[in-house]
Amino acid sequence: MSKVLIVTGAGRGIGAAIARQAAATGHAVAVNYRSDEAAAQALVAAIRADGGQAAAIQADVAVEAEVAQLFARAEQELGPPAALVNNAGITGRIARFMDTSPATIEAVFRTNVYGTMHCCRAAIDAFRRHGMLGKGGGVIVNLSSIASSTGSPCEYVHYAASKAAVETFTLGLAREMALEGIRVCAVAPGSTLTGIHAAAGEPGRPERVAPAIPMGRLATPNEIAEAVLWMLSPAASYVTGATLRCAGGL
Repeated sequence: MSKVLIVTGAGRGIGAAIARQAAATGHAVAVNYRSDEAAAQALVAAIRADGGQAAAIQADVAVEAEVAQLFARAEQELGPPAALVNNAGITGRIARFMDTSPATIEAVFRTNVYGTMHCCRAAIDAFRRHGMLGKGGGVIVNLSSIASSTGSPCEYVHYAASKAAVETFTLGLAREMALEGIRVCAVAPGSTLTGIHAAAGEPGRPERVAPAIPMGRLATPNEIAEAVLWMLSPAASYVTGATLRCAGGL
C-alpha cells in the first residue's frame, strides 16, 4: 500500500516538484491548491499518466475548517496520511516594511504560520488515530526560506519574519513529538526559479539576486524537492527539529 503524502500549495513551483518526485517514489499524493484548479488537475493527470496515485484537493490552509476538510478528503480518496509537506506560502508584494499594508502582513502570517500550524495539528491527529507512528510514517516537513536568516530588507521583512516563526515552531514541535516517533523538520530554500518573483511584483528578480548567491544561480524546484524527499525518507530517520538550508551557499 502506498504511503499517503499531503503537499500543500502543490499545484505549481516547488510544491508541484515535490508532488511529482514523491509520486515517482511510490507515495500517493494529495495535491492541495487554493485557487488554481487547472494547474493542480494537470499535475494530477501527469502523475496518473506515469502510473502514480494522486488527487487534487482544494483548501485554503489559512482557514482551519478547510484544513480539516483537506485531511478528510485526502483520507477518503487516498487513505490515511502518513506524511505532510507544508509548502503553501505567500510573500505579498516586494516593498519596504513601512510601505507594506497591515492587511498584507496579516495575510502572509495567516498562510505561512497559522496555515502550517493548522496542518501540523491535523496531521498529528491523523498519525495518532491511524497508528502511523514507528512504521515509517508520522513525518512532517515544513518549508521555510533563507529569508529567515537574511531578514530580506527592502523586499519583504514580514515574509522573512513569518519563515523565522516556522523554523522556531518546527524545532519546538519536533521536540514535543519526538518520543511519539513523529519527526518534524524544515527545508529553507534560497531563491528558486518559480512564479513567486512575478507574483511579488518583480519578474526580473532572479537576474538581480543571482550574483549575490555564492553558486551564482538560483535553484530549480526539483533541487529543492530532492532535499524535501530526503527529509521524508528513512535515510533521515534520526533527523528531527533540523532546518536544512538549500540555498546555494547563503
